[in-house]
Amino acid sequence: MNVLKVLRNYFFYCGIEKEEYDAIKKDVYVSNFVVWRILHCFMAFVFLALYFSSLMNSRLRVNTFFYLMAFLYSAAGIAVFFRLKKDSRIPKLVMYLSISLLFIFGCFISQNSASVPATTFIALLLITPMFTIDRPIYMTFELCGAATLFLIWMYGVKEREVWDVDVINVVIFTIVGIFLNIIADSVRIREFVLTRKLNIQKDTDELSGLKNKAALIREVNAIFHGAKTDKGVLFVMDVDKFKSINDTFGHDVGDDVIVQFGTILKNQFVNGEIAARFGGDEFVVFVEDVDTADKARAIAEGIVNGAAEVILPAVGRKMSVSVGAALYSGEEKDFAEIFKKADSALYRAKADAENRFCSYEG
Repeated sequence: MNVLKVLRNYFFYCGIEKEEYDAIKKDVYVSNFVVWRILHCFMAFVFLALYFSSLMNSRLRVNTFFYLMAFLYSAAGIAVFFRLKKDSRIPKLVMYLSISLLFIFGCFISQNSASVPATTFIALLLITPMFTIDRPIYMTFELCGAATLFLIWMYGVKEREVWDVDVINVVIFTIVGIFLNIIADSVRIREFVLTRKLNIQKDTDELSGLKNKAALIREVNAIFHGAKTDKGVLFVMDVDKFKSINDTFGHDVGDDVIVQFGTILKNQFVNGEIAARFGGDEFVVFVEDVDTADKARAIAEGIVNGAAEVILPAVGRKMSVSVGAALYSGEEKDFAEIFKKADSALYRAKADAENRFCSYEG
């Protein structure tokens, strides 16, 4: 069973666990996108050069129409990669179609040299897997399909002795290409895993386990400058009488309060919200697609109730937090603008011993 699990991980997840692969696959896709765009520019240049060469060379003239169609396809591919966003799935399909086109090109080259064993097609079996970082199972199907097509195509074209040599070479180099693809993808995918871990460490507050101030500001500003939403709410909160907790129970207990409350926020906001420790005992949460004060109040009540679950050494004493909120409707252009509003609401909330929550009212 362990062997089957290892094989599954390598063929489907490049040798890592599924959870790790899912976490970095978007970054991998963006990296692929850049490579694919460059490749299609190169293909367009090569096929255009071959097309003009075929007009002047009788040996190449038999493939003139193919070269022209391949050039037009490559040019269309360039348009796809420059017009679509990097998170679109269409370019991935285009890339696999382009790899198939290269294998067909290899078949034409081999057909034109029917008296000698294939070399261009064999080279493509080794080179094409380097064009993409993806689940190796897909490239395995691509290589096996291309090898099958080649052998069927060449069976009626080449002499039997030459075809027999091609069979041996194609089978061997298809297997080699599959394993090279698995090895290359596994090595490259681990670079993305390592980069992600380093970025998480850089963006994580060590004590609370939430995002740190720098990551918070960067991600909220990215939302403001993007076009995905113009609705949201920013909550600013701090622990009531935190200095008293430190003075009464010691700084170790104060740190433990930060840890516990950070865990509560982390467990409460699990759907892409941005939860961060701003500094000291101050925390910030940004939630998208909230457009009313009632929705903001309901979320704030969940935060206040969660804070009451923090365990303090004194029996019967509960921790509490004050929360200020500011609704976002697309007007603010950076984090500082909305933070000032939520922070002013926080000070009003701290003065209200009953509610412990206040929403900014411009």
